[in-house]
Amino acid sequence: MTAAIGSAREALSRSSRIDLGMKLTETTRRRFLSSMGAVGGLAVAGLATPYYARGSARRPVFASGVQSGDVDAKSAMIWTQVDRPARLHIEYSTSDKFANAVRVAPIDVTPQTGLAGKLLLENLPPDQEIFYRFRAADLQDINDLSEPILGRFRTAPLRKRSVRFAWSGDTAGQGWGIDDEGMRTYQTIAYHRPDFMIHSGDTIYADNPIPDEIKLGDGGVWKNRIVTEAKQDIAQTLDQFRGQWAYNLLDTHVKEFNAVCPVFYQWDDHEVLNNWSPSTDLRDDNRYTEKSVSMLASRAGRAFHEMTPIRYIADEPGRIYRKVAYGPLLDVFFVDLRSYRGPNSQAVDTNLSDGSHLLGERQVAWLKRELVRSTATWKVIACDLPIGLVIWDDYGHRRGSESISNGDNGAPLSRELEFADLLRFIRDAGIFNMVWLTADVHYTAAHYYDPSKAKFREFFPFWEFVAGPLHSGTYGPQQLDMTFGPQVKFMKAAPGGPEQNLPPSAGMQFFGLIDIDGQTEQLRVRLMDRNDTELWRTTIDPQISS
Repeated sequence: MTAAIGSAREALSRSSRIDLGMKLTETTRRRFLSSMGAVGGLAVAGLATPYYARGSARRPVFASGVQSGDVDAKSAMIWTQVDRPARLHIEYSTSDKFANAVRVAPIDVTPQTGLAGKLLLENLPPDQEIFYRFRAADLQDINDLSEPILGRFRTAPLRKRSVRFAWSGDTAGQGWGIDDEGMRTYQTIAYHRPDFMIHSGDTIYADNPIPDEIKLGDGGVWKNRIVTEAKQDIAQTLDQFRGQWAYNLLDTHVKEFNAVCPVFYQWDDHEVLNNWSPSTDLRDDNRYTEKSVSMLASRAGRAFHEMTPIRYIADEPGRIYRKVAYGPLLDVFFVDLRSYRGPNSQAVDTNLSDGSHLLGERQVAWLKRELVRSTATWKVIACDLPIGLVIWDDYGHRRGSESISNGDNGAPLSRELEFADLLRFIRDAGIFNMVWLTADVHYTAAHYYDPSKAKFREFFPFWEFVAGPLHSGTYGPQQLDMTFGPQVKFMKAAPGGPEQNLPPSAGMQFFGLIDIDGQTEQLRVRLMDRNDTELWRTTIDPQISS
């Protein structure tokens, strides 16, 4: 979405700095240190000097909390990060007292992985609360272990039980960083105790610097309580991309949420830069000294995998599209509309070509195959873009499609052809109970796709639910394209159109909750705001194939 605060980079103070690995500016250093006293697992005194200047008797500090992700019935990925090269000791148990704990082989973390480490826990009992903890020892003194840092998650069931999960997207964009309230939407979601959350993309804003403050339209001032050197500028190097992730993990609400709720990640554009595609030309963008978008995407992808608990895929370690099976009632299919796309262009193709792909042939074949194999009642497709909303690469001139839809309201063309083929396949294969979830557009909506209202009609009706942002600017609604017949059943957005940029303090930060009933198998959707107000709901009955 829109890159904002064009002059923010020039407004940032670049005076004296200290080296914390993440490098806080001197102007925010004292605010940061005073704030961290309330954050569990962080030793404030240890942050004043870089790890290489500390004595070996100092124990490593867990700089970014813990995370879990991609949890299924028998396995889960867990993650943490420390402030220096260290050996991580890991154990887990079904008891919060860690009775009969299982110890796994320790792993070493170094600057080669951004001082982050993650591990796949396997052979777990299904439908069970799992408690895990890390201890760390400096590699120069591996016998002196730190105090533990803990997390927990629940494995998926093998039998039918009720499941609750959340989804949203868009964190720390448009200059809105960690203020005195912090990223409070995460805290609101945590109140609902979901089994997991889907982060639908724009997990960081690598192209959006965070200034010390932003003047608001009402005359007030937004003050970012924490600003790191990595967030003062756009990300170009691997360390800068890592620093973008580390910034979000300084927020207390985010860390507390991650410790108790698994997050299933996908990415969109701002993990690299706004609306990027192979056609992105940076020659005239003076912010970038690295002009190759492929090089930027490679570094961003590596940081994405290092800094999140996403699983590695054995035959393609950098792959983001995947399926997570969460019991007999739910399969979640994560698609990637960024890595395999053709150029964002004005070209109109009447036949699908390499240039008009978003998913790419290999991903489409995988998705069709896995949908056919799925025996779960509900098939949720986590998509990083809405299907029927038109998003322009060049918004000011309304040209160059960034999105799936091209805005002509007609028969499928270009990128729409790929989705028309997929929707037709789903109909012809008799695949029922499909729901699409997305974020990206910085408002919340419920769209019902009705073939009787569409130009292309060869598909089953389906729902698409939009939520977000988690902690970014809020915008007005986008243009609908009627190729696939979307109907807006609910929408809440910022007044003033798509160029509006309301801060998180305006309260228009949105997430969605889905409950699948273990007995009736009904799926209930609620669209919520950060104040925990329920804005809209619907219940969908499962359709049984004949």
